[in-house]
Amino acid sequence: NATDSPVAVETLDDVPEHVLRGLPEDVRLFPSAVDKTRLGVWATKSILKGKKFGPFVGDKKKRSQV
Repeated sequence: NATDSPVAVETLDDVPEHVLRGLPEDVRLFPSAVDKTRLGVWATKSILKGKKFGPFVGDKKKRSQV
């Protein structure tokens, strides 16, 4: 349809540098399997149950804000 506006697609350029630096080893950002316009968090190998990550950097958000 000619009246449809283009859909913005999230890219790695949209991700703050501190987020990229803070990703755990073997975790990457790739296009989401749920929403192709967004990035999703993907593991490049199995993560054992109970594995802890952190410390996290950034602002804590309520579910309604994301």
